[in-house]
Amino acid sequence: MTFKIITLLTAGLTAATMAQAVEYNQIIVPQSALNFAYKQMGVAMEGKFKKFSAQISFDPAKLANAVAHIDVDLASIDTGSIDADEEVAGKLWFNTKAYPTASFVSNGIKSLGGNQYLATGRLSIKGKTLNVSTPITVQSDAKKSVFDGSFIISRTTYAIGEGEWRDLGTVADQIQIKFHLVVNASAAKI
Repeated sequence: MTFKIITLLTAGLTAATMAQAVEYNQIIVPQSALNFAYKQMGVAMEGKFKKFSAQISFDPAKLANAVAHIDVDLASIDTGSIDADEEVAGKLWFNTKAYPTASFVSNGIKSLGGNQYLATGRLSIKGKTLNVSTPITVQSDAKKSVFDGSFIISRTTYAIGEGEWRDLGTVADQIQIKFHLVVNASAAKI
């Protein structure tokens, strides 16, 4: 009788642990967004990238195993103007023929308490790769997690806007990258 009770308790605890072990790893692209903000001649402007992919693995109980890899199709830029979209896809801006994709690959995430985290990684644009870090807010339930964050890059550091476009009075150097990633949950491996 005692052995049966111990077995049932062990099975119950194992089931409870498995029910709580959730990994978020299947991005829902149509519900996600990758936007940017900048100033052009002192006026605040915004845009977005319409095509991107992401591989994310996030289990808040196993942050050392967290992974994020995001690839952005730079030609999918949407500035709100077809002429501007064509210009920034060109050689002086993104040069999408030579560098069609920008990518972020994480190399660490740490908890800041509550639902706040700090992700670090390497951002590659136009053949240049630099370290970046971004605070992230994570809202989770049993079915999905939503990752929201933003960080600033220097466009001139990545050679975005060369030649006549290097003038910072026309387009400011700081570009804010904003992301909203919706990721489905799956049972985590224990």
